[in-house]
Amino acid sequence: MAEADAEAGGLQRTLKDLVAGAAGGIAQVLLGQPFDIVKVRLQTTSQYSGALDGATQIFKNEGPLAFYKGTLTPLVGIGACVSIQFGGFHYARRQFEARNASIHPTNPTLSYSQYYASGAFAGITNSVISGPIEHVRIRLQTQPHGHNRLYSGPIDCVRKLSAHEGVLSGLYRGEAVTILREAQAYGVWFLSYEYLMNADAKRNLVKRNEIPQWKVAFYGGLAGEMLWLSSYPFDVVKSKMQSDGFGPNKKFASMRDCFGQTWRSEGLRGFWKGIGPTLLRAMPVSAGTFVVYVCSYLVVKR
Repeated sequence: MAEADAEAGGLQRTLKDLVAGAAGGIAQVLLGQPFDIVKVRLQTTSQYSGALDGATQIFKNEGPLAFYKGTLTPLVGIGACVSIQFGGFHYARRQFEARNASIHPTNPTLSYSQYYASGAFAGITNSVISGPIEHVRIRLQTQPHGHNRLYSGPIDCVRKLSAHEGVLSGLYRGEAVTILREAQAYGVWFLSYEYLMNADAKRNLVKRNEIPQWKVAFYGGLAGEMLWLSSYPFDVVKSKMQSDGFGPNKKFASMRDCFGQTWRSEGLRGFWKGIGPTLLRAMPVSAGTFVVYVCSYLVVKR
């Protein structure tokens, strides 16, 4: 009976994590999409001298709505992704807590390596859907403007990508580097946030739920900066592979080939193109994600 109650309680907590995470994901997309299209353009082309020039040219040549190109896919998909991220993280965290409790009953608290592992687990789990979602978004963001468009929308893009090389090689192109990026990024994201929250609670002798919302936002924002600083080269390679051509127009044979070509042609700098708008985006987006998640979790908990 006790085990059944525990399982039901665990399932209920996971469902709350998923619902709250979905709300955080929607906030993430609405706040970050304009920054993201500039980042992707800088990563995949050399037609802009920098972030400001990229944003100016997009606005001038394609209009203000261009900053929300491909938004429908991430709006639906990233909500699901962030939902999985938080659900996966807290599931792994509870598994570590149960294991720790069996070894040290008086102190089941996670070590920081376990926080990282929980975040990495969440990222790897999330990559199953984030890979194709981001591939479609990048194709829509980088396609020619106006009558030369390659895809009429997300569904058409999925259909054409799958038709080129099949689902695994077409729609799931770049999945290996996506898994590496997600594991590193979300391992560091959750680790940074948990460290900052725990340090504040210890320093001020308060419970974590007593930490004010502005601090939750600030720590979430800092965690977002750490996420990108720790994983950005993987993201550049992923964007290059997912905007690459097909058949005779394909430049990169594999993830390793893409890393090699980027290094030979652009050097170390090539792995950090677009980092400026990415870091500008990271603070408000990550802050908003954590605040909306915490608030949504409290509402669902009632």
